[in-house]
Amino acid sequence: GAGGGSGRRSEASAPQRLSAGLLRRPDDLPALEARRGSGAGDKGTGGWGARGTVPGQAQRRRTRESRETGTGRSQTGAQLSEEETPARLFRGILPLLTSMGQTALAGGSSSTSTPQALCPDLSCPEGLEELLSAPPPDLGAQRRHGWNPKDCSENIEVKEGGLCFERRPVAQSTDGARGKRGYSRGLHAWEITWSPEQRGTHAVVGVATALAPLQADHYAALLGSNSESWGWDIGRGKLYHQSKGPGAPQYPAGPQGEQLEVPERLLVILDMEEGTLGYAIGGTYLGPAFHGLKGRTLYPAVSAVWGQCQVRISYLGERRAEPHSLLHLSRLCVRRALGDTRLGHVSALPLPPAMKRYLLYQ
Repeated sequence: GAGGGSGRRSEASAPQRLSAGLLRRPDDLPALEARRGSGAGDKGTGGWGARGTVPGQAQRRRTRESRETGTGRSQTGAQLSEEETPARLFRGILPLLTSMGQTALAGGSSSTSTPQALCPDLSCPEGLEELLSAPPPDLGAQRRHGWNPKDCSENIEVKEGGLCFERRPVAQSTDGARGKRGYSRGLHAWEITWSPEQRGTHAVVGVATALAPLQADHYAALLGSNSESWGWDIGRGKLYHQSKGPGAPQYPAGPQGEQLEVPERLLVILDMEEGTLGYAIGGTYLGPAFHGLKGRTLYPAVSAVWGQCQVRISYLGERRAEPHSLLHLSRLCVRRALGDTRLGHVSALPLPPAMKRYLLYQ
């Protein structure tokens, strides 16, 4: 009976021992202590007491097995070297991180605040949360996806290698700019920075094909005025496509007369797998603004009328509809369990440095 109980315990508790070693004993983790206590004896549940094995014998047997298999305490917790792969660490740490990570960061309290979801509705593009959780592309990549100095109105000057443009003060003219890269597949997101004081009467943000016009000899919502472009007028809250203005739908949809105040920064989210274009503000996805975009190649675009306005673009990355490794999916689960508001405190978790760096995409 003792031998059977010991064999079942060593087989079932190997990952648990690794986890307990990684999460060393903080005084404010009663849940961890309870888990260790219940795993140490299993009294009353078929453990030592029920099977006639005393704690001393069980401990000596585990020590002997550890020496024979090379899995002693030197391989766990505080002794793990940075060369341990994140995959092996995840196998042991994921169950406890999801159940106790928030408690550790909360100082022992089990009540944690739920982070605000980026996508409050079911229309959020699949993979958007993952895309925005990853580090942004480097400066060189952002410039390769920036404004194109050879594909803009003559009244626009592109600066900083494509990261910004400035419109010259020309009267009775609407001027636009197009990005260097066009997208025909995958999920893409970029940030537009445009001061509310520099928008004027027609400030439109969206996408365009390579055929869309980028200059008009009057003030207008140029982007979205024909079949080659789609745009959101962030001053008026209207959506334009093949539109001259009157009767354009309001975005996001809301009570009649109410209009969303768009801050300096907003996200543009183009999902070419589903053929949709949407926007996000302050961590909230506003829903799809346009559908039916599949089969095209679309470029980031804006049109402006305000003299000397500056519009910046920051490409945030791409996600294609391809399978990910279990290691990467585990990282996403851990980050979601901790919540956006606590990711900055990953360094407070009792984890090896290699694990912390992997969680932070470093």
